[in-house]
Amino acid sequence: MTTALPRAARVATWIYFTLNGFAVGLWVVHIPNVERATGISHSALGGLLLVLGAAAFLGMQVAGPLADRFGQRKLLPAAGVLLGAALFLPGLAESWWALGLALLFFGFGNGTIDVAMNSHAVVVERAYPRPIMASFHAMWSIGGAFAAVVGAVTLGAEVPTAVTLSVCGVFTIVVSLLTGRFLIDADVPEPEETTSSAPAAKPSKKLVWLLGAIAFAMMLAEGVANDWAALHAEDVLGTSTSTAAFAYGSFAVAMTVGRFATDRVAAIVGPVAIVRYGAALAGFGLTLVVFSPWVWLAFTGWALFGLGLSGSVPQLFSAAGNLDKRSSGALMARVVGLGYVGLLAGPALIGGLAHWIPLNVAFLVPVALCLLGVVFANVLAPRPEPAVSVSGR
Repeated sequence: MTTALPRAARVATWIYFTLNGFAVGLWVVHIPNVERATGISHSALGGLLLVLGAAAFLGMQVAGPLADRFGQRKLLPAAGVLLGAALFLPGLAESWWALGLALLFFGFGNGTIDVAMNSHAVVVERAYPRPIMASFHAMWSIGGAFAAVVGAVTLGAEVPTAVTLSVCGVFTIVVSLLTGRFLIDADVPEPEETTSSAPAAKPSKKLVWLLGAIAFAMMLAEGVANDWAALHAEDVLGTSTSTAAFAYGSFAVAMTVGRFATDRVAAIVGPVAIVRYGAALAGFGLTLVVFSPWVWLAFTGWALFGLGLSGSVPQLFSAAGNLDKRSSGALMARVVGLGYVGLLAGPALIGGLAHWIPLNVAFLVPVALCLLGVVFANVLAPRPEPAVSVSGR
């Protein structure tokens, strides 16, 4: 394989991650408009968002085996087209049931491209002598930031939601199709390359579930920051709404910067250290948030929280995708799916606890979950591959 080909595939994978972050971000910034257009209540919207989450999880589980059977090179462009087509629909909805169908389609497309692009990222990473997974996830964040800018401009200009989402949906489809030609196929061993005396051992289910459990814990913690950082600053620390926005902003910026830096650090210290010390730093940062009476110290805590979490999930996804090249997509779908469940569960869990205990005290739950990464980080330690014997040698 030439050096130019993996480099082109790497850039192409960056583009797909950016497109996914862009599409999701556009939906998020237009939620208030869609809610008004359909005339639904906040509680009804919450229920429909669960539909989106369930559809995304289903899409992940479908995409994994498809990636293994047909290859990421074929699946990823198709997933991008599906996501772009689905982006049209929420802006066209005028009732709760129409929005529900739109989010079912959009969630499925989002889940499909999530597994497809992460699975292809693992394929590209194998062609490099160093870790590169975290940079792909950083591009997802860049896509979300780009969506926020586009949303601010179009909403400020009072462009109809249907027009904005439709144009951006077409853009997503076109870019997905044009970028697909630069993707590469996975290098999967043929049967004759494996040990002649016995078939290659499959990864233990316990190992897969443990990776998934850590992903669940880390992404649950991330979900808490997404939905509750600004509310904590406003309700617990008494800041203004504008100042409270810096709480999530400090987390998001630190998360993005950390993901761009993680690959170089991981090449030196390895994935075990990234997850162990990253989870420890995240736990320490959120502990500062829990006990800080000062706004700017809490913002520092959110920044440390984001920095600590930034590298953990990419390492987990990469480890899952490399457990078995023959079933890389299916294994990754399980780990990505469990992480996604955590991302959805985090805000709801904290919201439920906040009815009974102060919000900052409820944050001790994700602090405790960060300890899972500290304790079980060794699950990412490289395992020696079984010896391969080929007849005639």
